[in-house]
Amino acid sequence: MSLQKTINHNALPKHIAIIMDGNGRWAEERKQDRLFGHFAGVESVRDIVEGAAELGINYLTLYAFSTENWDRPKSEVDGLMELLVDTIKKEVPTLNKNNIRLHVIGDTDMLPENARKQLFSAVNETALNTGLNLNMALSYSSRWEIVSAVQKIVKDVRLGKITETEITQPLFSKYLTTGDFPDPELMIRTSGEYRISNFLLFQMAYTEFYFTDILWPDFRKQNLYEAILDYQNRERRFGKTTKQILDNTQNM
Repeated sequence: MSLQKTINHNALPKHIAIIMDGNGRWAEERKQDRLFGHFAGVESVRDIVEGAAELGINYLTLYAFSTENWDRPKSEVDGLMELLVDTIKKEVPTLNKNNIRLHVIGDTDMLPENARKQLFSAVNETALNTGLNLNMALSYSSRWEIVSAVQKIVKDVRLGKITETEITQPLFSKYLTTGDFPDPELMIRTSGEYRISNFLLFQMAYTEFYFTDILWPDFRKQNLYEAILDYQNRERRFGKTTKQILDNTQNM
């Protein structure tokens, strides 16, 4: 029996977030330039997006480029931006064919004008699709996002749109870049690193973490299925006891 068939489709995570790590090391192991790894990583993106859509996952957020990544060597950053523009142009027809809607989260003002133009053109072209919501985190930083949300809240309080007493956790969530999405239930990080690197810090308060030594260019659907099966074997209590969870299930 294939791994896909062993997955409980009634207990899928609605939102999966992935830190796609290891492109550079993958290339270096092959005595290639780091950009070679980023090009190889695009194939993994295609495969995982396809796999998530086939399973019926509602939201998939991919950490593609952090604000800290701007500090990498200029040649690598320039190459990544060119790869971004080229990939977006090529993938829009496939996204539409598979009913996938593209979203972008991050400080996109930092992106080169051509990349930003192509990106938002793709967002608009896929806006009517109703299947998988694919969220690309580009020039993204969770600390930037939280500070930005606070600034917006302060502005709305000053304008009289909200009062201080109305500021709650659910309201704060609405001011984040992911305000229209549910929090991730499963976060996957490739390459063997055990950290979340400034990614969705507020949103991942109760997310299940799955770490794998596989470098991103080698990560495929089979590995995604393994992560989901691992998630489905965990007990999610959200601070409650096992007995409370069982009692609530029996009373449903």
